[in-house]
Amino acid sequence: MVATISFWGFLWYVIAGLVIGLLARALLPGRQHLSLVVTILLGIASGIVGGLIWDAIFTNHGIAWIGSVIVAMVALYAYQRLAASRART
Repeated sequence: MVATISFWGFLWYVIAGLVIGLLARALLPGRQHLSLVVTILLGIASGIVGGLIWDAIFTNHGIAWIGSVIVAMVALYAYQRLAASRART
């Protein structure tokens, strides 16, 4: 089975990814060296993973974006630590 996505569906994922990525960057202290494209990709991936985790744990599906932002913050923190350890070596 092949999943299809419309132009508007794709645009919705990009906008939601941008908002989730920007929220994660704003809530995480320190300066992040990420481009806008990487921020959007981080937000999209975190939105999917965080939404699935939130829906599996809680019954209120209307606020799954909270789980998405939390996952994005964890992913961004892990990226920062990885980048910092690579810079030292």
